[in-house]
Parts: sequence; C-alpha cells; structure tokens
Amino acid sequence: MHGEGTEGRGRPREGAASGWSGWRTATERALYGPGGFYQRPEGPAGHFRTSVHVSALFARAVARLLLRTYGEPGVGHGTPGGPERSGGIDLVDIGAGRGELLTGVLAALPEGFEVRAYGVERAARPDGLDHRIEWCAEPPSGVTGLVFANEWLDNVPVDVAEVDAKGVPRYVEVRASDGAERLGAPVGGADAAWLARWWPLEGLPAGHRAEIGRPRDEAWARAVSTLDAGLAVAVDYAHERGSRPPFATLSGFAAGREVRAVPDGSCDVTAHVALDACAAAAEAPRTELLTQREALHRLGVTGERPPLPLASKDPAAYVRALSAAGEAAELTARGGLGDFGWLLQGTTGL
Repeated sequence: MHGEGTEGRGRPREGAASGWSGWRTATERALYGPGGFYQRPEGPAGHFRTSVHVSALFARAVARLLLRTYGEPGVGHGTPGGPERSGGIDLVDIGAGRGELLTGVLAALPEGFEVRAYGVERAARPDGLDHRIEWCAEPPSGVTGLVFANEWLDNVPVDVAEVDAKGVPRYVEVRASDGAERLGAPVGGADAAWLARWWPLEGLPAGHRAEIGRPRDEAWARAVSTLDAGLAVAVDYAHERGSRPPFATLSGFAAGREVRAVPDGSCDVTAHVALDACAAAAEAPRTELLTQREALHRLGVTGERPPLPLASKDPAAYVRALSAAGEAAELTARGGLGDFGWLLQGTTGL
C-alpha cells in the first residue's frame, strides 16, 4: 500500500548517487527497503507501544465493534427485511505489525463466532501466528465487515515542504546517511493543490513546514474502496486544517523513545495524519471523526475505578478491576493516546 510515485512537475530531485532525495522516497527505503526498520525481526513492538500493546482492552473494544458491525443491516443480518447472511464476517487489519491486534480480537470474540481475519502487512508472516489469520500484502476486495488501520497511515511516507526566504513552498530534501536537509524544487502539480486546500503555506514566514498528505489520502481511499458493507476505521496521531502545527510533525522513534528522524533504517520515521483530508478523499455513505477517548467510551472503555466495597468483598477482583481501570485511563488520557483521531467511514457507524 506504500510507495506510490509522485506525479506532477516540481517533484523532489532523486539524488541516489549523492544520497539526497525527498523525504517520501527516503522514508520508503528506510522503513520498507532491504534491511529497513520494519523488516527487523523484533517488529514495531520492540521499539514503541501502540494502544494494542498498552492493554488487551483495546483489542476487546475492537471485538465489540466487530460484533456491532455484524449486527448492522446489510452486514451480518443482510438487507433490512431480508435473509441473514451466512459465512460470518470479515476483519481486515491494515498495518498488522506482528498480528497482535488480530490475535487479541480473535481471543475476545464469542466461541463459535465465524470471522475471516486478514493481516495486511509488508513484512513476512510472523512465526506461530494463529492459523485462522490470512497474511497478505494487499487488503482483499469485497469486504463485508470491519477494516481497521491502527497507526498505519502515519507510516505511509510523505514529502515535506518548507517556505523559503522568498515565501515559496519548496520540497525538503534529506541525506539518508545523517538526516541533513536542504531545500529543493518548488512544490508543484497535485502536491501544490493539496497544500492549497489542506495545509496552506502561502504568506507564511520562512521556515514554516507541512507534510504533504496526498499519498495517505490515496492509500486510505483505496482501503475504503475494498468495503462492500460495514465500517472502515483509521486510528492515528492526527490534526485538522484549522490547527495544523506550524513546523510539521516529522519525527523518529527507536528503543522506546523519540529520536531525530534519520532515514537510514535505524529508527521509525513517522508524521501525524491529516485525517480530515483522508476523510474527504474516500467515498462513503457515512463519515465520522472522533477522538480515541470518545470512541472507546462508546465501546465501554471508560477508566472508571471499581467501587471501593469490592475491595473487602472480593480483593482479587478489585485488584483486577483497578488494573483494568488504569489501562483504560492510559488508552483514553488527554494529552496522550486519548487524543488520537478515529476516522470512521462506511455503510455503518459507531
């Protein structure tokens, strides 16, 4: 799903011989090329935690969402007034990592509930993965059910633009060996049109930056287009047009901490997602943008502490409930994971 070419005049120069290229090309090589960051055997969990790794409550919430989707007209119960569908429901995890989310969802579903699970990932199938999970490089078409993309779009590589001393937005070029940067050609074509609509830089002082999210819009639109009936959900670091960060968000992560983004394969290279632009790029009967806090609250993850009398009545149950409340609080925290964006599009909703 990654690595599409940049169309239009004014694209960044490709300087393989000198080591300079646009951030999109450099990130594609650094993350997904031979020896790239996402080809490492330890996987993403060896370097950072997503909501999936924070608590099993996240996978259980996705399982509840899958069950709700199954209960919607046109999905598990067929068309209104018509016969029920047979053959279960589809669950597609895009950017599946090592299959952690799918494994957790399958464990949380009622026994006997029939689900066709697909892990979409560029890395090889992990050893020991549940045999019920089909591992593939591209999402299947004709999905009836739930397409879920947790922290996928932030790793779809994008180019970076910066305003020069004359007020012209130019591509930022990067040297893969050390992360050094320079300004390249003026941004043009479809990229310039995207900036004008979604992240305007004209008239801003020199040094202001933007990440050109067009490749993410296209990737998300393709993901939504695989859905015949049901719901597609993207969960990610996000911002909206009225509050874009002035110097963009490109950063690196390695060994559990934020580091300088150097596209040499030593770290994850990521940037927050313009989910409002992604929403506009996809065609769907229903669209909703929520925070993770709002979405998980609707799915029963609230972070409320257990009643104190439970401590004396059943101490073990109290400790378990208290632990779950702490995990729920982390998943929904303001200033943290709770501020993540959830983009929901499809024939059903939450």
